[in-house]
Amino acid sequence: MSGAQTIAGLADWAAERYGDEEALVFGEDRWTFAELRDRVARVARAVMAQGVRPGDSVAVWAPNSARWVVAALGAVAAGAVLVPLNTRYRAPEAADILRRSRTRLLFTEHDFLGTDYRALLTDSGEELPLLERTVTLHSPEWSRFLSGADRVTEEERLARTADIRPTDTADILFTSGTTGRPKGVPTTHGQNLRVYDAWARAVTLRHGDRYLLVNPFFHTFGYKAGIIACLLYGATIVPEQVFDAETVLARMQDERISVLTGAPTVFTSLIHHPERAAYDLTSMRMAVTGAANIPTELIDQIRKFIGARNINTAYGLTESTGVVTICEPHESPETLARTSGTALEGTELRIDAPPGEPGEILTRGYHVMHGYLDDPEATAEAVDADGWLHTGDVGVLDERGFLRITDRLKDMFVVGGFNVYPAEVEQVLRGHPAVVDAAVVGAPDGRLGEVGVAYCVPAAGARIDTAELTAYTRERLANFKAPRAFHSVTDLPHNAAGKVDKGALRRLARERTPLSSFGHQSGVGT
Repeated sequence: MSGAQTIAGLADWAAERYGDEEALVFGEDRWTFAELRDRVARVARAVMAQGVRPGDSVAVWAPNSARWVVAALGAVAAGAVLVPLNTRYRAPEAADILRRSRTRLLFTEHDFLGTDYRALLTDSGEELPLLERTVTLHSPEWSRFLSGADRVTEEERLARTADIRPTDTADILFTSGTTGRPKGVPTTHGQNLRVYDAWARAVTLRHGDRYLLVNPFFHTFGYKAGIIACLLYGATIVPEQVFDAETVLARMQDERISVLTGAPTVFTSLIHHPERAAYDLTSMRMAVTGAANIPTELIDQIRKFIGARNINTAYGLTESTGVVTICEPHESPETLARTSGTALEGTELRIDAPPGEPGEILTRGYHVMHGYLDDPEATAEAVDADGWLHTGDVGVLDERGFLRITDRLKDMFVVGGFNVYPAEVEQVLRGHPAVVDAAVVGAPDGRLGEVGVAYCVPAAGARIDTAELTAYTRERLANFKAPRAFHSVTDLPHNAAGKVDKGALRRLARERTPLSSFGHQSGVGT
């Protein structure tokens, strides 16, 4: 375990250890660990000048950038609880999280891929009575905000940082659940540092690595397996705002990138880019990916065409601080592709079924959340009295303790690396006047892995219009959650218990077969 005790003091600790080595590269910015520490400290003083107290929530709703890093770490150094927001959220989704986390200060952007997040909130009319200030990171307002740091001394900042304990809450990440409403998962400073120290050692992250962070910072693997791990091990943070294969290949060459993590689609896109061979990727050393099903040939292709000698696969969820298992790089391509490895160091893993048979994946240890934010009922359902987290995923353990994920108990599916929970999407669809009932399932997609398919029961005299429902869902949900196809049905299939038979719908969605058995009216948007 590293000498750092809290994320609040991590930038200070890294500066003492790595000093004048390069810590972060973004655009024209090239900061050493000492310079990063100074910028984080200035943000922390400005946050304190704003009146933020230890335990208050500070949110960041913005794409990857150097200022995201210092805004987040500065807020945490001031004792705040960090609340990262998905950049694909729409105003109602973001506002709900800001209210429930009781956020007092929000860092955001005014223009990312044509979206003005501040205007989205303002124009939505959402009530945010506790939000005292919104600061746009890349605007003159950023400098005005930082000027407040002059009212707080560095001694006061250091004292505030030193008062934070490993058992204090460091962040709250929100993850959707079967009820359709996102649930907040608080984790502590100590949990995060211990998990990502163990993760970094398992995947062989090391001092001097140059880590291209394509994973968004609002996600566990962008912020924690990225920023936090880099500071722990003295690796250079190289943020990337949007994944574009050609841009990423150029940065990998120009910045001599040695580490890249991402969903299998990230690596597939790079491998098959027509100009890939023109780029020098000889600095690449390590790659981390993960999914329930990875072709064995992808592991070989990452080694051959991307140059990563060390390849790791992993499995985790927000409720386990992002990590449950890791498959280490010395394993065979077949093991890396077909399993997610063994339990995180110092934790337990078991299957709720007889040996060798599939069952629910359970995990226990220091990485498991202490409970959902203000939701004791959901906590009791997820974590039992003995401390086992019930993941809702189905898997099998082999004789060596390697986990193979076979199915999901829950209906979640993954679109381009992002989890989608159908209940949330169904709730939105039922709000449309043309829809009486709806069921959403995932279907295979060559580019994104899976996409959503919606089966909708229309209201009397109404029809299911693909364009209208696409626009309707994208106004209210992040784009990746919006179904890619809508089918009109007179009723939904139900099982003997009276519940919607999602298994039957998933089979139809996979096979793209006619829906006559469920009173199909018309197939649209296929």
